[in-house]
Amino acid sequence: MDYESLKHILDEKGVKLVAVSKTQPPERILELYEKGHRLFGENRVQELVPKYEALPKDIEWHLIGHLQTNKVKYIAPFVALIHSVDRFKLLREIDKQAAKVGRTIDCLLQFHIAREETKFGFHEAEAIAMLEREEFGALQHVRICGVMGMATFTDDRAQVRREFRSLRQIFERLKADYFADQPHFRELSMGMSGDWDIAVEEGSTMVRIGSLLFGPRS
Repeated sequence: MDYESLKHILDEKGVKLVAVSKTQPPERILELYEKGHRLFGENRVQELVPKYEALPKDIEWHLIGHLQTNKVKYIAPFVALIHSVDRFKLLREIDKQAAKVGRTIDCLLQFHIAREETKFGFHEAEAIAMLEREEFGALQHVRICGVMGMATFTDDRAQVRREFRSLRQIFERLKADYFADQPHFRELSMGMSGDWDIAVEEGSTMVRIGSLLFGPRS
């Protein structure tokens, strides 16, 4: 599917398209930029920083991959959204580095919804325990804007649908119990090139698409 067709479908449904540009050179990113696209996602800090420096400054960069605490300081000055907050230690470090640069950084809580153990993320009980900690309430420079998750890599679309539905239910419970008065808690980041259509049907507000836009990675 080409960019224009996908963007049209997602725009009609009010779903944001994060173009996942990992391993892509700046000139490929500029091709989409010149079509008007401004929202790009990178998996690794060491790839994101040089692209931020080389490319136009009106690009909104999202960090979507697993993030080590010692790398937060490199992206804190400019990152628009961190999708992959999977532990309190990381959230505390984001808060600390955001304070140093005078920013509040938007974050999503990543949940483990797949059957694969290689995926990262909170279990629901862990996230609730964190949200109820006094130390969480003391954070001043992070803003939790929703949740993120990755479905199992499988051809079983019914299983993928169940996993996305479980993430939406987690989102709805957290919204009701912890973020009811916070309108910024509205993002449900789920869906990639192979399963974005199911994710949208299950309530995704933000899909992360790489190979469908750029072709298979080298």
